[in-house]
Amino acid sequence: MSSRREELQETILEGTIAVYREKGIHFTMDDLARHLGMSKKTIYTVFREKDELLLTLVDYMFNSIKKSEQKILEDPSLTTIEKIHTILGVIPDGYKNIDFRELSVLREKFPRIYEQLQMRLETDWEGTIALLEQGMEEGVIRRFPIPILKMMLEASLEQFFQRDVLKANNLTYQEGLKEVVDILVNGITA
Repeated sequence: MSSRREELQETILEGTIAVYREKGIHFTMDDLARHLGMSKKTIYTVFREKDELLLTLVDYMFNSIKKSEQKILEDPSLTTIEKIHTILGVIPDGYKNIDFRELSVLREKFPRIYEQLQMRLETDWEGTIALLEQGMEEGVIRRFPIPILKMMLEASLEQFFQRDVLKANNLTYQEGLKEVVDILVNGITA
């Protein structure tokens, strides 16, 4: 992909995030074109359809999360426990104001995007797993089967996308994720 096309793709993806903030998952390509100040034809030279745009957006956002995770892993000012707590609930700054509560419609309306989202939730755990193992070696967390924690976090996030539990409890995605991570890391004792 040429650098001009990559720049255009990134502009469209960032514009999609902004339009999603305003309109939610049901935004139209007209909404996106208007926001970007470009024609739909230009958008369609990069993405043939909204589904393709959304599939690419899932990867774009998860790649950004992985970059944020890497910064956490490399941050010498954080203790191992702080890194574990932070990495499990990482949301890049650019995504903190996005209302992910609407993603419960993905499974029904956009099954391909939902499958991609599920796949990305379940992969790329190597850095987190290594950090958890480090915490066990240092004795700052107890030994436990890491796949159980991974399954618990994945299942919690999946439920956020499948059900309206966040909306029903008037929680943002970020607040819900923070609670899940706090319970997983600190338990439920006072």
